[in-house]
Formats: sequence, structure tokens, C-alpha cells
Amino acid sequence: MTTLSKVEKVDLAGVGLNATDTLIPVAHYPARGTKVEIRPTTVLPGGQTATAVVACQQWGLRTRYVGKVGGDSAAALHAAEFSRLGVEAHLLTAPDCPSQQAFILVDDSGERTVLWRRDHRLALRPEELQRDWVVNARALHLDGHDTAAAAQAAAWARASSVPVVADLDELYPGVEALLKNVDYLITSRDIPGKLASTDDLQKSLPAVHRRFGCHLTAATLGIDGVLAWDGAQFHYSPAFRVDTVDTTGAGDLFHAGFIYALLQGWTLPKRLDFACAAAALNCTSVGARGGIHSLAKIASLLLTGLRYPAAFRF
Repeated sequence: MTTLSKVEKVDLAGVGLNATDTLIPVAHYPARGTKVEIRPTTVLPGGQTATAVVACQQWGLRTRYVGKVGGDSAAALHAAEFSRLGVEAHLLTAPDCPSQQAFILVDDSGERTVLWRRDHRLALRPEELQRDWVVNARALHLDGHDTAAAAQAAAWARASSVPVVADLDELYPGVEALLKNVDYLITSRDIPGKLASTDDLQKSLPAVHRRFGCHLTAATLGIDGVLAWDGAQFHYSPAFRVDTVDTTGAGDLFHAGFIYALLQGWTLPKRLDFACAAAALNCTSVGARGGIHSLAKIASLLLTGLRYPAAFRF
């Protein structure tokens, strides 16, 4: 954990999950009751918020990460990686507890299936946060897993006019208290429908926008790209075609790309395109952070990359 006598201003503060990922390559996802041979495995750091923060750091932003780890070798791995990259990391420790771990099956198409475990003692509590970690940032990123702590951080950010970006792939208990202070809600495909009781994104995204008063509601859709609602109109960006190796971390890199573009003051269409390009490139290597490419490489894909057919037209 980095100790500072005075909390410095950063571009991005992230409060949320970290994980140690064991990537397990297989030819195909195993059917029930069968055996499937695995190839050599790889152990790498990951986690939704931690990965997004790392990507922004590698693109030149100043970043701060706040999360909880266990008292094990995985905690040392995370600390060493944050230190190597220059991330200001506040790693709170749950003694005698394993850090969060994930076992990720990656098939030959690059699609991943995640098996994960997180000890309840790793829950980040509101009283463990420091307000200065949050308000001394130009943006706050959350995944909402430890909902009470995330809601507290978002409330501090809202009161200090710090924009809040949230990456939700589950509806955790009490999430409504968080969402009322989220400015940019970018979720997985199914979350808007669960919140609005309709599977039609063209109905659910505006409904969620109205309910929680977000600046933007959006859903990432894999090879179908991203669909967003800004309160007045839809914006759509198709996904880029790449040679996919592993889709682990694609959503994390989308959020990182969106945050980077937001802090550059770019237009919403440019933000969505940049985020799609960053996410696509991350799928060309193994691991949640294996394909964090340079800004130049992302710009090149934006200029010359092929896209999947549009799933929406407006």
C-alpha cells in the first residue's frame, strides 16, 4: 500500500475488484460429464476495476486504485504490478484470507468462461475508505461488487462534482443506492433489462436513464458493439474485427477506453469508438491485461480496422 502524507490529485480513482486469473486454454468448452485436455496455464493479475485502472495508467493518466486483498502471495503479485506501473495503490488486507481468484477456460474461438471465488472477508467496507482518495481525482470508476462501499465513494464523488463511471455485470443487493450517483452507467447486455423489466435495449436503456438520472446509459454487446442512450438519442458503435485469442478483460478495457476518452473531452461517438477499439485489441492476447495496446495502435485500428456488421441503425 502506498502511504502519502497528503493525497495528491490524480486523473482516475478506481474502487473495486482485483483478482488473480488462472487462464486455462482448451479446444472447446467441456460438455457435462466429459473430459477435456487443457494446455499450459498462465497466472496473471486481473479484476474489473484494477484492470481498467492499469490500462489508463499505461496510456499516460495518473491513477489511484483502492481494493482489498488477502494475506497471500497473490496480494504480493498485485502490489508488485501496481508498483511497477506507477499506480498509487491502496491495498487493504484481510489477514489469513486468500485473495480473489478466477479460473478462466478459454476455448479456441477466444471465448472465455469464468469460475471465480471471493472470500466474504474480502468485502470492502465504507468505513475503510478515505474521502480524499475519491474526491482528489478527475473521475471515479466502480464495479459495484462491494455495493455499500461503492455507494459511499459515488456519493462523495457526486458531492465534489467528480464524474462517476460504473461497470456492472451483476445486480448486487442494494445497487440502487449506488446507481443514483452514477453518471456513466455502462453495463453488460442483460443488466438494463433486469433493471427495467424488458429485454428490448431501446426501451430499457432510456428507462434506466430516467429512473436513476444518469448522464449516459449503455450496454456492451460483444461482437455487436455498444449501444448508448444520452437522454435525447441513441449512439451506436459496431465492434472491430480482430484475430481473437482471449476475450478476458474486453469489458474492462472498454471502460478504460471510455474513461480515457472522457477525460480528453472527446465527443460521445469518439469515446465509444475509442473504447471499442481498445477492447478489441485486448482480445488479441492472453489475459485481462495482455492486450493493453498503445494509443498509437488504437488510433491505427480506428483508422483502418474492419468492423462487424451493425446490429442497430438509427
